[in-house]
Amino acid sequence: MRRKGFKKREHNPDHVHGRVDMGRFVNYLMEDGKKLAAEKILYESLQHIEKETKEDPIQVFERALENATPLLEVTSKRIGGANYQIPREVRSERKFFLATHWIIDAARKKKGKPMAQKLAEEIIAASKNEGTAIKKKQDTHRMAEANRAFASYLRG
Repeated sequence: MRRKGFKKREHNPDHVHGRVDMGRFVNYLMEDGKKLAAEKILYESLQHIEKETKEDPIQVFERALENATPLLEVTSKRIGGANYQIPREVRSERKFFLATHWIIDAARKKKGKPMAQKLAEEIIAASKNEGTAIKKKQDTHRMAEANRAFASYLRG
């Protein structure tokens, strides 16, 4: 018997800018249900971005997400007793998830500064096509390119 179809989730916008992507970013940034703390971190980092770049922080944020968004990823598939890394296109819903998680993880791994400042630095770096999140994207693309020979296994 088939499963019931998946219902797409409706995401709420953030209350300051009214943007759905900001609301989702806050939710991914949140730890232990502390949404106010996550919002405070994001808005402080946007202030840092505006101070450092002298640009609209929302445009910098959008550019960073766009630059960190992957086009390809590899999935593992078992064929005849061997596991193959098969490259495939990233679904549109997953692109945002991966980009935000890479930016947030890169910021969390930095040491010695407040989280808002680390996040601002990582967003600025990603908007310039630099930084750890962009490196992660390039590694993913490199892995997919290296395993391009196995792309035909995807249909099988």
